[in-house]
Amino acid sequence: MIEDKKIAPQTRREFLTTSAGIAVATTVAAIPVRAAGSAASSLAAFPPSASKPRRIIIDTDPGVDDAMAIFLALRSPELKIEAITPVSGNVPLALTLPNALRLVEIAGRTDVPVAGGASVPLVRDLVTAKYVHGENGLGGVEFPEPTVKPVAETATEIICRLVRSNPGEITIVAVGPLTNIATVLRSDPEIARLIPAIVLMGGGISHGNVTPAAEFNLYVDPEAARVVFDAGIPLTMVGLDVTEKVIVNESHIRQLRAAPNPVSQAAAKILQATFDLASHSDDVTYVAMHDPLTVASLIDPSLLSFTDYYVEIETEGEFTAGMSVGWLRPPARGSAPMALAGPAASVPETPFHTNAKVATGVHPERFFDLFIPRLTQA
Repeated sequence: MIEDKKIAPQTRREFLTTSAGIAVATTVAAIPVRAAGSAASSLAAFPPSASKPRRIIIDTDPGVDDAMAIFLALRSPELKIEAITPVSGNVPLALTLPNALRLVEIAGRTDVPVAGGASVPLVRDLVTAKYVHGENGLGGVEFPEPTVKPVAETATEIICRLVRSNPGEITIVAVGPLTNIATVLRSDPEIARLIPAIVLMGGGISHGNVTPAAEFNLYVDPEAARVVFDAGIPLTMVGLDVTEKVIVNESHIRQLRAAPNPVSQAAAKILQATFDLASHSDDVTYVAMHDPLTVASLIDPSLLSFTDYYVEIETEGEFTAGMSVGWLRPPARGSAPMALAGPAASVPETPFHTNAKVATGVHPERFFDLFIPRLTQA
Protein backbone atom coordinates (compact mmCIF):
# COMPACT_ATOMS: atom_id res chain seq x y z
CA MET A 1 0.00 0.00 0.00
CA ILE A 2 1.05 3.60 -0.58
CA GLU A 3 0.44 6.53 1.73
CA ASP A 4 -0.35 9.51 -0.45
CA LYS A 5 -2.58 11.81 1.56
CA LYS A 6 -1.20 15.33 1.81
CA ILE A 7 -1.80 17.01 5.16
CA ALA A 8 -3.35 20.46 5.09
CA PRO A 9 -0.74 23.20 5.50
CA GLN A 10 0.02 24.15 9.10
CA THR A 11 2.60 26.34 10.73
CA ARG A 12 4.50 24.83 13.64
CA ARG A 13 2.30 26.75 16.07
CA GLU A 14 -0.87 25.53 14.33
CA PHE A 15 0.40 21.97 14.42
CA LEU A 16 1.01 22.18 18.16
CA THR A 17 -2.58 23.30 18.72
CA THR A 18 -4.04 20.24 17.01
CA SER A 19 -4.82 17.11 19.01
CA ALA A 20 -1.95 15.25 17.37
CA GLY A 21 0.43 18.12 17.98
CA ILE A 22 -0.61 18.50 21.60
CA ALA A 23 -0.12 14.79 22.15
CA VAL A 24 3.35 14.92 20.63
CA ALA A 25 4.24 17.95 22.73
CA THR A 26 2.94 16.24 25.88
CA THR A 27 4.93 13.10 25.15
CA VAL A 28 8.09 15.07 24.45
CA ALA A 29 7.66 17.13 27.60
CA ALA A 30 7.57 13.93 29.64
CA ILE A 31 10.95 12.80 28.30
CA PRO A 32 13.90 14.06 30.36
CA VAL A 33 16.31 16.20 28.36
CA ARG A 34 20.03 16.27 28.92
CA ALA A 35 21.74 19.18 30.52
CA ALA A 36 24.06 21.21 28.35
CA GLY A 37 27.60 19.89 28.37
CA SER A 38 26.75 16.31 29.38
CA ALA A 39 28.59 13.47 27.70
CA ALA A 40 27.66 12.63 24.12
CA SER A 41 27.48 8.93 24.97
CA SER A 42 24.51 9.54 27.25
CA LEU A 43 22.35 9.93 24.15
CA ALA A 44 22.70 6.20 23.48
CA ALA A 45 19.76 5.19 25.66
CA PHE A 46 19.58 1.63 24.39
CA PRO A 47 23.07 0.55 23.27
CA PRO A 48 22.96 -2.59 21.13
CA SER A 49 24.26 -5.83 22.57
CA ALA A 50 27.60 -6.90 21.14
CA SER A 51 26.29 -10.47 20.98
CA LYS A 52 23.35 -9.87 18.67
CA PRO A 53 22.64 -7.76 15.58
CA ARG A 54 21.21 -4.29 15.94
CA ARG A 55 17.61 -4.29 14.76
CA ILE A 56 16.79 -1.51 12.32
CA ILE A 57 14.15 -0.15 9.97
CA ILE A 58 15.58 1.59 6.89
CA ASP A 59 13.48 4.55 5.79
CA THR A 60 14.75 5.50 2.36
CA ASP A 61 14.22 7.09 -1.06
CA PRO A 62 16.36 4.98 -3.46
CA GLY A 63 18.31 6.84 -4.94
CA VAL A 64 21.88 5.92 -5.86
CA ASP A 65 23.51 6.26 -2.44
CA ASP A 66 20.39 4.78 -0.82
CA ALA A 67 20.93 1.68 -2.94
CA MET A 68 24.51 1.44 -1.68
CA ALA A 69 23.28 1.86 1.91
CA ILE A 70 20.69 -0.89 1.51
CA PHE A 71 23.24 -3.24 -0.04
CA LEU A 72 25.69 -2.53 2.79
CA ALA A 73 23.06 -3.15 5.46
CA LEU A 74 21.82 -6.36 3.81
CA ARG A 75 25.37 -7.74 3.71
CA SER A 76 26.34 -6.79 7.28
CA PRO A 77 25.70 -9.40 9.99
CA GLU A 78 25.86 -6.67 12.65
CA LEU A 79 22.47 -5.42 11.44
CA LYS A 80 19.05 -7.08 11.26
CA ILE A 81 16.75 -5.24 8.87
CA GLU A 82 13.18 -5.56 10.10
CA ALA A 83 11.67 -3.54 7.22
CA ILE A 84 12.44 -1.11 4.43
CA THR A 85 10.01 1.81 4.07
CA PRO A 86 10.40 3.83 0.86
CA VAL A 87 9.36 7.47 0.68
CA SER A 88 9.35 10.07 -2.08
CA GLY A 89 12.52 12.12 -2.29
CA ASN A 90 15.35 11.59 -4.76
CA VAL A 91 12.64 10.37 -7.14
CA PRO A 92 8.89 9.91 -6.59
CA LEU A 93 7.49 6.98 -4.62
CA ALA A 94 6.35 5.38 -7.88
CA LEU A 95 10.08 4.76 -8.44
CA THR A 96 11.53 4.48 -4.92
CA LEU A 97 9.15 1.64 -4.00
CA PRO A 98 9.99 -0.66 -6.96
CA ASN A 99 13.65 0.33 -6.61
CA ALA A 100 13.65 -0.94 -3.02
CA LEU A 101 12.02 -4.17 -4.19
CA ARG A 102 14.65 -4.55 -6.93
CA LEU A 103 17.46 -4.08 -4.43
CA VAL A 104 16.27 -6.78 -2.02
CA GLU A 105 15.84 -9.14 -4.99
CA ILE A 106 19.34 -8.43 -6.29
CA ALA A 107 20.72 -9.09 -2.80
CA GLY A 108 18.73 -12.31 -2.45
CA ARG A 109 16.95 -10.91 0.62
CA THR A 110 13.29 -11.00 -0.31
CA ASP A 111 12.62 -12.01 3.30
CA VAL A 112 12.90 -8.31 4.23
CA PRO A 113 9.45 -6.66 4.03
CA VAL A 114 9.14 -3.50 1.93
CA ALA A 115 6.23 -1.17 2.77
CA GLY A 116 5.30 1.88 0.71
CA GLY A 117 5.20 5.20 2.51
CA ALA A 118 4.39 8.83 1.77
CA SER A 119 4.28 9.99 -1.84
CA VAL A 120 4.25 13.70 -0.94
CA PRO A 121 5.75 15.86 1.84
CA LEU A 122 3.54 16.89 4.75
CA VAL A 123 2.54 20.28 3.33
CA ARG A 124 4.80 21.03 0.36
CA ASP A 125 5.03 20.05 -3.28
CA LEU A 126 7.58 17.33 -3.95
CA VAL A 127 11.02 18.37 -5.21
CA THR A 128 13.20 15.54 -6.53
CA ALA A 129 16.88 15.12 -7.41
CA LYS A 130 16.70 13.30 -10.73
CA TYR A 131 19.54 15.50 -11.94
CA VAL A 132 21.82 13.51 -9.59
CA HIS A 133 20.14 10.10 -9.44
CA GLY A 134 18.92 9.77 -13.03
CA GLU A 135 15.35 9.53 -14.24
CA ASN A 136 14.78 6.17 -12.52
CA GLY A 137 16.73 6.90 -9.32
CA LEU A 138 19.41 4.31 -10.03
CA GLY A 139 21.62 6.39 -12.26
CA GLY A 140 19.52 5.47 -15.27
CA VAL A 141 20.64 1.83 -15.10
CA GLU A 142 17.77 -0.43 -16.12
CA PHE A 143 17.10 -3.53 -14.04
CA PRO A 144 14.31 -6.10 -14.53
CA GLU A 145 10.95 -5.38 -12.97
CA PRO A 146 10.85 -6.80 -9.43
CA THR A 147 8.87 -9.98 -8.94
CA VAL A 148 8.53 -9.52 -5.18
CA LYS A 149 5.64 -7.33 -4.02
CA PRO A 150 5.38 -4.79 -1.20
CA VAL A 151 3.60 -5.94 1.92
CA ALA A 152 -0.02 -4.92 2.51
CA GLU A 153 0.90 -2.66 5.43
CA THR A 154 1.82 0.96 4.84
CA ALA A 155 5.10 2.35 6.12
CA THR A 156 3.29 3.96 9.05
CA GLU A 157 1.56 0.72 9.96
CA ILE A 158 4.63 -1.48 9.81
CA ILE A 159 6.82 0.98 11.74
CA CYS A 160 4.19 1.37 14.45
CA ARG A 161 3.65 -2.38 14.72
CA LEU A 162 7.33 -3.27 14.88
CA VAL A 163 8.21 -0.55 17.38
CA ARG A 164 5.24 -1.25 19.65
CA SER A 165 5.92 -5.01 19.56
CA ASN A 166 9.60 -4.45 20.40
CA PRO A 167 9.83 -1.39 22.66
CA GLY A 168 13.34 0.02 22.91
CA GLU A 169 14.67 -2.45 20.32
CA ILE A 170 14.15 -0.94 16.87
CA THR A 171 16.47 1.82 15.65
CA ILE A 172 15.18 3.93 12.77
CA VAL A 173 17.79 4.54 10.07
CA ALA A 174 16.38 7.40 8.00
CA VAL A 175 18.28 8.23 4.83
CA GLY A 176 15.58 10.14 2.94
CA PRO A 177 13.14 12.94 3.67
CA LEU A 178 11.57 12.39 7.09
CA THR A 179 7.93 12.35 5.97
CA ASN A 180 7.30 8.73 6.97
CA ILE A 181 8.80 9.17 10.43
CA ALA A 182 6.92 12.39 11.10
CA THR A 183 3.70 10.69 9.99
CA VAL A 184 4.33 7.90 12.49
CA LEU A 185 4.90 10.42 15.29
CA ARG A 186 1.77 12.37 14.39
CA SER A 187 -0.43 9.27 14.08
CA ASP A 188 0.88 7.63 17.29
CA PRO A 189 2.38 10.34 19.54
CA GLU A 190 3.14 7.97 22.42
CA ILE A 191 5.46 5.91 20.23
CA ALA A 192 8.34 8.38 20.59
CA ARG A 193 9.30 6.97 23.98
CA LEU A 194 9.56 3.45 22.48
CA ILE A 195 12.11 4.36 19.78
CA PRO A 196 15.62 4.08 21.23
CA ALA A 197 17.35 6.07 18.50
CA ILE A 198 17.01 7.62 15.06
CA VAL A 199 20.17 7.66 12.95
CA LEU A 200 19.63 9.94 9.99
CA MET A 201 21.39 11.24 6.93
CA GLY A 202 20.43 14.86 6.70
CA GLY A 203 21.39 18.40 7.38
CA GLY A 204 24.71 20.05 7.78
CA ILE A 205 25.88 22.44 10.48
CA SER A 206 28.13 24.36 8.11
CA HIS A 207 26.20 24.46 4.81
CA GLY A 208 23.59 22.91 2.55
CA ASN A 209 23.70 21.36 -0.90
CA VAL A 210 20.35 21.93 -2.61
CA THR A 211 20.52 25.53 -1.33
CA PRO A 212 23.38 27.29 0.49
CA ALA A 213 21.44 26.70 3.72
CA ALA A 214 19.66 23.34 3.35
CA GLU A 215 20.63 19.74 2.69
CA PHE A 216 18.31 17.92 0.28
CA ASN A 217 16.51 15.50 2.63
CA LEU A 218 15.54 18.25 5.06
CA TYR A 219 14.79 20.71 2.27
CA VAL A 220 12.22 18.36 0.71
CA ASP A 221 10.15 18.19 3.91
CA PRO A 222 11.34 20.64 6.57
CA GLU A 223 8.06 20.37 8.51
CA ALA A 224 8.57 16.63 8.88
CA ALA A 225 12.17 17.16 9.96
CA ARG A 226 11.00 19.69 12.57
CA VAL A 227 8.60 17.11 14.03
CA VAL A 228 11.37 14.50 14.24
CA PHE A 229 14.00 16.80 15.75
CA ASP A 230 11.47 18.04 18.34
CA ALA A 231 10.24 14.57 19.33
CA GLY A 232 12.71 13.93 22.16
CA ILE A 233 14.11 10.76 20.54
CA PRO A 234 17.92 10.39 20.71
CA LEU A 235 19.21 11.50 17.32
CA THR A 236 22.42 10.87 15.45
CA MET A 237 22.81 13.26 12.52
CA VAL A 238 25.20 12.23 9.76
CA GLY A 239 25.19 15.28 7.53
CA LEU A 240 27.11 17.06 4.83
CA ASP A 241 29.88 18.03 7.25
CA VAL A 242 31.16 14.45 6.89
CA THR A 243 29.36 12.79 3.97
CA GLU A 244 30.78 15.16 1.36
CA LYS A 245 34.27 13.95 2.32
CA VAL A 246 33.49 10.35 1.33
CA ILE A 247 33.73 10.38 -2.47
CA VAL A 248 33.62 7.42 -4.86
CA ASN A 249 36.45 7.19 -7.38
CA GLU A 250 37.11 4.99 -10.38
CA SER A 251 39.30 2.62 -8.36
CA HIS A 252 36.38 1.84 -6.06
CA ILE A 253 34.14 1.13 -9.04
CA ARG A 254 36.78 -1.18 -10.60
CA GLN A 255 36.99 -3.16 -7.36
CA LEU A 256 33.23 -3.59 -7.30
CA ARG A 257 33.11 -4.57 -10.97
CA ALA A 258 35.80 -7.21 -10.47
CA ALA A 259 33.68 -9.23 -8.05
CA PRO A 260 31.21 -11.65 -9.67
CA ASN A 261 28.35 -11.45 -7.16
CA PRO A 262 25.06 -9.74 -8.16
CA VAL A 263 25.25 -7.04 -5.48
CA SER A 264 28.74 -5.92 -6.44
CA GLN A 265 27.87 -5.96 -10.15
CA ALA A 266 24.71 -3.90 -9.62
CA ALA A 267 26.56 -1.44 -7.37
CA ALA A 268 29.31 -1.00 -9.95
CA LYS A 269 26.80 -0.29 -12.74
CA ILE A 270 24.86 2.24 -10.67
CA LEU A 271 27.96 4.05 -9.43
CA GLN A 272 29.57 4.09 -12.89
CA ALA A 273 26.43 5.66 -14.36
CA THR A 274 26.39 8.25 -11.58
CA PHE A 275 30.10 8.88 -12.04
CA ASP A 276 29.45 9.48 -15.73
CA LEU A 277 26.66 11.94 -14.88
CA ALA A 278 29.02 13.73 -12.49
CA SER A 279 31.62 14.11 -15.24
CA HIS A 280 29.39 16.79 -16.75
CA SER A 281 29.37 18.76 -13.49
CA ASP A 282 31.96 20.62 -11.45
CA ASP A 283 30.38 19.24 -8.27
CA VAL A 284 32.40 16.23 -7.09
CA THR A 285 29.86 15.58 -4.32
CA TYR A 286 27.53 14.04 -6.92
CA VAL A 287 29.18 10.74 -5.98
CA ALA A 288 29.43 11.22 -2.22
CA MET A 289 28.44 8.20 -0.15
CA HIS A 290 25.97 10.03 2.10
CA ASP A 291 23.65 7.16 2.99
CA PRO A 292 26.08 4.22 3.18
CA LEU A 293 28.26 6.25 5.55
CA THR A 294 25.21 6.57 7.80
CA VAL A 295 24.69 2.79 7.78
CA ALA A 296 28.42 2.18 8.24
CA SER A 297 28.37 4.30 11.41
CA LEU A 298 26.14 1.65 12.99
CA ILE A 299 28.60 -1.09 12.08
CA ASP A 300 31.74 0.80 13.13
CA PRO A 301 30.98 3.95 15.17
CA SER A 302 34.68 4.86 15.21
CA LEU A 303 34.42 5.88 11.54
CA LEU A 304 32.92 9.15 12.77
CA SER A 305 33.48 11.61 15.57
CA PHE A 306 30.54 13.48 17.06
CA THR A 307 29.73 16.72 18.79
CA ASP A 308 26.63 17.36 20.89
CA TYR A 309 24.36 20.06 19.46
CA TYR A 310 20.91 21.44 19.99
CA VAL A 311 19.54 21.31 16.44
CA GLU A 312 16.37 22.91 15.14
CA ILE A 313 15.04 22.88 11.59
CA GLU A 314 14.08 26.13 9.88
CA THR A 315 10.59 25.92 8.36
CA GLU A 316 9.57 29.51 7.67
CA GLY A 317 12.51 31.10 5.85
CA GLU A 318 11.97 32.03 2.23
CA PHE A 319 15.58 31.13 1.43
CA THR A 320 16.50 28.95 4.41
CA ALA A 321 13.66 26.39 4.76
CA GLY A 322 15.19 23.05 5.67
CA MET A 323 18.29 24.57 7.24
CA SER A 324 19.60 22.66 10.27
CA VAL A 325 20.53 25.29 12.85
CA GLY A 326 22.88 24.01 15.54
CA TRP A 327 23.70 25.54 18.92
CA LEU A 328 26.73 24.36 20.86
CA ARG A 329 25.77 26.33 23.95
CA PRO A 330 22.96 28.54 25.26
CA PRO A 331 21.16 30.79 24.74
CA ALA A 332 19.10 29.30 21.88
CA ARG A 333 17.67 32.51 20.48
CA GLY A 334 15.01 32.83 17.83
CA SER A 335 14.63 35.78 15.48
CA ALA A 336 13.98 39.24 16.86
CA PRO A 337 10.28 40.01 17.51
CA MET A 338 8.29 41.99 14.99
CA ALA A 339 7.63 45.60 15.97
CA LEU A 340 4.24 45.83 17.72
CA ALA A 341 2.31 48.53 19.45
CA GLY A 342 2.99 48.75 23.16
CA PRO A 343 6.07 47.76 25.17
CA ALA A 344 8.90 46.19 23.21
CA ALA A 345 8.88 42.40 23.31
CA SER A 346 11.95 40.50 24.45
CA VAL A 347 13.95 38.25 22.14
CA PRO A 348 12.46 34.74 22.43
CA GLU A 349 14.71 32.03 23.84
CA THR A 350 14.21 28.25 23.78
CA PRO A 351 15.30 26.16 26.79
CA PHE A 352 18.71 24.84 25.73
CA HIS A 353 19.23 21.10 25.57
CA THR A 354 21.41 19.08 23.23
CA ASN A 355 19.18 16.80 21.16
CA ALA A 356 21.54 15.35 18.56
CA LYS A 357 24.94 13.77 18.17
CA VAL A 358 26.18 15.53 15.04
CA ALA A 359 28.93 13.87 13.01
CA THR A 360 31.77 16.36 12.63
CA GLY A 361 34.75 14.14 11.71
CA VAL A 362 35.19 11.16 9.38
CA HIS A 363 37.77 8.62 8.18
CA PRO A 364 36.91 8.29 4.45
CA GLU A 365 39.38 5.55 3.52
CA ARG A 366 38.34 3.42 6.48
CA PHE A 367 34.78 3.70 5.25
CA PHE A 368 35.76 2.26 1.87
CA ASP A 369 37.83 -0.42 3.63
CA LEU A 370 34.54 -1.53 5.17
CA PHE A 371 32.20 -0.86 2.25
CA ILE A 372 34.06 -2.47 -0.65
CA PRO A 373 34.74 -5.88 1.01
CA ARG A 374 31.15 -6.13 2.26
CA LEU A 375 29.76 -5.72 -1.25
CA THR A 376 32.40 -7.80 -3.05
CA GLN A 377 32.46 -10.82 -0.75
CA ALA A 378 31.09 -14.01 -2.30
